[in-house]
Amino acid sequence: MADIREGVGNLVQYFQDSKVELKKVTWPSRKETLGLTWVVLIFVIIISLFLGVSDLGLSKLVKLILGA
Repeated sequence: MADIREGVGNLVQYFQDSKVELKKVTWPSRKETLGLTWVVLIFVIIISLFLGVSDLGLSKLVKLILGA
């Protein structure tokens, strides 16, 4: 029974410590969040297009080499 109380006490302490640490965080503004979201979306689209074109080109090259 003491182990259960100790476990619950540790869990409560963890959440209290987490709350204190989260108060120290400097959160980005809405404008910063939206700006960085757009940067990530554009980057993902560019990388996706690059990988798609590379995959298409390599698959055609392999078919050409193998004569399939």
